[in-house]
This record gives sequence, structure tokens and C-alpha cells, in this order.
Amino acid sequence: MPVGIVGVGNMGGAIAANLLARGWPLRVCDIDASKCRALEDAGAMVFADPAGAAAQSVVVIVCVVSAAQANDVLFGAKGAAGAMQRGQAVMLCPTMSPQDVQNIAQRLQAFGLGAIDAPMSGGPAKARDGSMSLMVACEQSVFERQAALIQAMSSKVFRISERVGDGARTKLVNNLAAAVNLLGAAEVLAMAEHMGLPLESTLDVIEQSSGQSWIGSDRMRRAIAGDDAPRAHMALLEKDTRLAVDAGLQAGFKGPLGALTRDAFSAASAAGFDRHDDAALLRWLRRQA
Repeated sequence: MPVGIVGVGNMGGAIAANLLARGWPLRVCDIDASKCRALEDAGAMVFADPAGAAAQSVVVIVCVVSAAQANDVLFGAKGAAGAMQRGQAVMLCPTMSPQDVQNIAQRLQAFGLGAIDAPMSGGPAKARDGSMSLMVACEQSVFERQAALIQAMSSKVFRISERVGDGARTKLVNNLAAAVNLLGAAEVLAMAEHMGLPLESTLDVIEQSSGQSWIGSDRMRRAIAGDDAPRAHMALLEKDTRLAVDAGLQAGFKGPLGALTRDAFSAASAAGFDRHDDAALLRWLRRQA
């Protein structure tokens, strides 16, 4: 059954490569046509607009960055929703606010389309080999109809609930935890540097002790090595921490670390690091010190 993917950048392109390798017929499009060329060579059909990718697709996977982009892809000129048949489904993979996800689901319902709230985590390498985490919230009937596709995309599927928006809530909680850990790792290494400690051996100790975190090790190893190649832009965690804190406030919760972490990523982005890898948080903290 043909599947459409709109947005084949780092994550969307990796998902597409995984599905093509597993024999799924794909219809893809991206605002940057160059991103589609390798997928076309691998057997995907390439279209100039979301409507083309959506036509004849039983599911359209949306892998853009923001809610505004998702709305444009689905409901804008040559949007995907108007090209799909009733009973089909849209999988929403961007990190968005729960309210944005719910609003999009309501608009899809008017077209007779199901919504799968399915943010993802793990990075392009895990998306490519199908081992990324997928946090799924949707009606059970929709989940069952698309179970084969969901399992092909991820070996770590977390069935959150039937309430669309809960996938987004789970992703924001996770990303805030990642951001808090990353800020903590960058801060203690900046402090260690000012104490005259060698950063490599300091991180060796942390990795084998109570201060260990996956994102701290991953990002700080790159930062210490001077590897600035962007894998996950600072601006993404700046956005995600803001959305996470806002979602908590809407639920009546205010914690001590979320706002501090949000403000740190916001300040680093404003200082010119927004398009840098989020490991550049260490460089920003060095400047602050």
C-alpha cells in the first residue's frame, strides 16, 4: 500500500530509506527537491507538492519542523488533506504542542481522515534502521489499521493512549528531560575547565558514575573534540523546551528546572548558536563564564 512522506530531511529521509529497504512503495515530496533525489534513485516516486504525494497514499507521514509547517502541508494550497480519500490517515511526527496536534486532528476529521499523533526520538541513524522510539496516541481502530506501517518504522513503539495529543505530551516531557541533562552536563564541564581539570578524563569519570546521561555523553564528546557539525540544531531544543514548559503550565504544573533550561537555550540561540549543533551549549557557557 503506497505511503506518502512530506518532509524528507534528516528524520523524514531516514524513515523513507528504511521503508524503501523494507519494500514499501513511497510517494515523497520536500520543499528542497535535492533531498528527494537519492530516494528517487532508491525507488520512491517524487512529487512537487504534498497533494501529489498524498494522492493514492493510504497514510501520509508528516515530517516537518513546526505546527505552522504541518498546517500548510495539510491544509494549504495543494495540501495533502484535500487529496486523500476518506478513511485514510495522517501521521504527525513533528514535535508540536498538544493543542496544535488536537487542532490538526479536528481539521483532519472534517476530511474524514484519522490522525496518528506519533512524535519520534532517537535521531536519523535509528530512524534509518527502524530502531527509533515512536510515541503513538490515536484511536485503536486507526492504530490497528496502520499497525504494519508503525512496526516497520520502529521497533520501539510506545502505545501511549487513544487521546490524540498524548504523544506530543510524552515527547515534550522526554525532550525537556534531555535538555535539562544536556544543560547540566555542559555546565559541569565548563566548571571543570575553570578548575583546571582535563575535560576528557572528567567526562570519563561522569560516564562511569552517578552523573552519567546519554545526551550528556553524546553531545559533550563532540563538543570537547571541537566537532561542530550540526545534527540537532540548538533552535530545536529551544523550541521544544518552550513548548514543554507551556504544556506544563497549561496542566497547572510549574517546576524549578524547566523554565531555567528553556531560558538557557533561548539565550544561547539568541547569542547566535541557533543553527549550531546543540552541543555548542558548552561554547556558549564558556562565553558566559
